[in-house]
Amino acid sequence: MPNKKYILFLLIRKFGTMLKQSLQQKLSQKLSPQQIQLIKLLELPTLQLEQRIKRELEENPILEEGHTAEDGSTSKDEQNEIPEADDYGADNIDTSDYFEDDDVADYKLQVNNYSKDDKVIDVPFSESTSLHEHLMQQLGLQKLSDKQHKISLYIIGNIDDGGYLRREIQSIEDDLAFKAGVETSEKEIAYLLSIIQSFDPPGVGASDLRECLMLQIKHFLVENQKDSEIYKLAYSILDDYFEEFSKKHYAKITQRMNISEPKLKKVIDFILKLSPKPGSMFSGQLAATSQEITPDFMLETIDGEPVVSLNAGNVPDLRISRTYAEMLKGYHENSDRPSREEKNAISFVKQKIDSAKWFIDAIKQRQNTLLTTMSSIVEYQREYFIDGDETNLRPMILKDIADRTQLDISTISRVANSKYIQTHFGIFPLKYFFSEGMETQDGETVSTREIKRILQECIDNEDKRKPLTDERLAQILQEKGYLIARRTVAKYREQLDILVARLRKEL
Repeated sequence: MPNKKYILFLLIRKFGTMLKQSLQQKLSQKLSPQQIQLIKLLELPTLQLEQRIKRELEENPILEEGHTAEDGSTSKDEQNEIPEADDYGADNIDTSDYFEDDDVADYKLQVNNYSKDDKVIDVPFSESTSLHEHLMQQLGLQKLSDKQHKISLYIIGNIDDGGYLRREIQSIEDDLAFKAGVETSEKEIAYLLSIIQSFDPPGVGASDLRECLMLQIKHFLVENQKDSEIYKLAYSILDDYFEEFSKKHYAKITQRMNISEPKLKKVIDFILKLSPKPGSMFSGQLAATSQEITPDFMLETIDGEPVVSLNAGNVPDLRISRTYAEMLKGYHENSDRPSREEKNAISFVKQKIDSAKWFIDAIKQRQNTLLTTMSSIVEYQREYFIDGDETNLRPMILKDIADRTQLDISTISRVANSKYIQTHFGIFPLKYFFSEGMETQDGETVSTREIKRILQECIDNEDKRKPLTDERLAQILQEKGYLIARRTVAKYREQLDILVARLRKEL
């Protein structure tokens, strides 16, 4: 048996380095809670900011909206009588900056963006039916057992907003057994799915695009026998030659199906009129009623100069509640030695006052940062904001504005994200004004947006029977004086959501 001392020696030799202690000095930067709060607020557009303030008002009783003297604002004399938390062994609480002797909050979040001639227009709310509600209404007309009705409801619940059922029947069977306690079979689920696929809108319940289009053609065959030949040919193309159809290899289709090019064109035109997302008509209605763009900035021209202001019409003024300030004052006057319960109450009030102060400061700093950044953008793109001529847009990146405002690039990025500005020539996202620059043959720097506009015009005016390739587009741009490679043309084309030449070809 090995000696115990020898074993101990081996262990120390092997693991001794793990037991060594060392002293290191390194720098690390951590964000304070206030900085984190400001970062989160900077990212919020106006509508979400309103909701965030509303939530803070509900969660923090110290925070309140301030309007007139009738709501209980604190005068300057009363401010001087507010006790400090030091009297109770807590940190100093300075609330004087959050009350005004003229009954107005410390800062105004609301900006007067409207003239006396402007009218408030009430937009009527449009009630719409969702896709799932529409399908359940039709399901109610079917003669099904309670079990079948429950299974059908589960199938409908798994259909996405586009109208597709992306899940396998086997997965649905397992979920029904384990989660809903319903014993069924793949055959029964497939039968009920076929019933749902016969519902309106045509194509609903399909697993992929090919099945979706084929279901719609089946619907047309049932409803209309007039163009049955076109419908049958379209069904055959999707059933047997979907890959060729999706890649626009029309020559292969005409050869293999032995049909003329004019007839194929009629069939292709019919297929292209089908809906790739049958549920989109319902999601589109909901989007129109529930999602509206609320501009974060307003731009107006005064004496020929563009002037920007914050749009904060529904953002309230905020201040610290007078009631809780008087509560501290009452504890100070009526108790030389506060009890444990009073100390706990004072600690709670102090914590909420600190939180309210941080939030008010963060809101104020957010508004100042937003206005500073947008003013710098307007100044940088002054010629564009005067008349809205896109050709006057200068190349501008985040660093250009960061250098002007002395703010970090990440801060500029957060301000530009999800924010909009309303101008006299339309509403635009802030990202619209940022673009890279490219040098022409003459040495002039132009915005890549101008190059994209030329690309779009070339493709809009091309012969669709012989669409322009990326190589040809690069040649056209070079002839116009823009030194650009084919790969760059391909990148800009993709950013414009334009297909390659082969897929743009028409018969």
